Amino acid sequence: MTETTRTIEVNYLARVEGEGALHLAIENDRLTRAELRIFEPPRFFEALLRGRDFREAPDITARICGICPVAYLMSACAAVENLCGVDIPAPISDLRRLLYCGEWIESHVLHIFMLHLPDFLGYPDAVAMARDHGDLVRLGLRMKKAGNSLVALVGGREIHPINVRVGGFYRIPARSEIGALRAEIDWALGAAEQTVARLAALDFPDFDRDYTFVALRHRADYPMNSGRLVSSNAVDLPVTAYDDYLVEQHVRHSTSLHSRTVDGGVVQLGPLARYALNHDRLTPRARAAATAAGLGPVVRNPFRSIVVRAVEVVLAFEEALRLIDAYHPADVPAVAVEPRAGIGYGATEAPRGTLYHRYTVGEDGLITDAKIVAPTSVNQAVIEADLRHYVEPNLHLPDEELRAVCEIAIRNYDPCISCSAHFLKLTVERW
Repeated sequence: MTETTRTIEVNYLARVEGEGALHLAIENDRLTRAELRIFEPPRFFEALLRGRDFREAPDITARICGICPVAYLMSACAAVENLCGVDIPAPISDLRRLLYCGEWIESHVLHIFMLHLPDFLGYPDAVAMARDHGDLVRLGLRMKKAGNSLVALVGGREIHPINVRVGGFYRIPARSEIGALRAEIDWALGAAEQTVARLAALDFPDFDRDYTFVALRHRADYPMNSGRLVSSNAVDLPVTAYDDYLVEQHVRHSTSLHSRTVDGGVVQLGPLARYALNHDRLTPRARAAATAAGLGPVVRNPFRSIVVRAVEVVLAFEEALRLIDAYHPADVPAVAVEPRAGIGYGATEAPRGTLYHRYTVGEDGLITDAKIVAPTSVNQAVIEADLRHYVEPNLHLPDEELRAVCEIAIRNYDPCISCSAHFLKLTVERW
């Protein structure tokens, strides 16, 4: 133990998206403070939307993130279409789900193979890992490319898709175009099942937590584009009541707002939450892969989230195959949407968890107010809670080892700081 404060600077840490820091205060071998400090400058997208036509919301908000732009497109469309009372025809809804499958695949596979797996195999990054495990990296890259192909075809391009609009799409792919992807998706489904099995054999820390899980729940499907807001402690609300359950608050150490329940509770969003609250909605091969991997219907160890993400990749490929085989182009690419004064609410399941949009629109069709809650914003509090529980038994470690332990725990959540968290600096106070 020392009476001095030691500061550890990490000039660049890859394998998360965005800019931030972690601050730990340790007193008498006890962790007194763990703060996830987000210092990436706010980008004011909610303010940018004010005065813009309601139909512009999807394309503007999709620029928030280059990893999960489809999630922003879908949540924005859902909110505007809710406001305008639009019913989306099944063929368009199915095509949107296929697009979302592509994003889940490319985002989850990127995280699994390039950002998270090096932690478990003892490498500083995917490049170093590839020298000894080139087969794994090549497998991941090919799977990700299959997801990219779905997004490019349905969305118009791989990054920041441009084919989505309020009411549907600008262009509907031909059946032959969709069918051309089938063989690669079929291969990737088998590769995803192999991935689950390989990840299940990793060595995971013994660290279970009693989370309050929150996710959407659809009446029939594993949730992506729609559903009710549910929790593991019996909350069941329409998305229009989101603000009655989760509220945002400023914290001094973050430029990103934190979210808690109205009674101050901390919740967890993302794959573990979706899986626990929708286990009965898993597709057959995803359920079989989870069972073979030894996963029960609820997983409370955040380090095993890498396996649950892989199960969701199996589900996304399986769903993509189903949608490809059943695909029939819609009669029209989009339904007409007329402006209406009022408030619209939308939420979809981004790879990292529930993404909420709320827009207030005037009679002239211009947006007067907007609220966007990224899943990483909500997960900040539970990440800090995990750090307190996981780090305290490891306080005897030297600062460099302690930093590595913290970074691994944070990466369990695949945080996107740019949507809300890249950890550049760790400060450890010991006295």
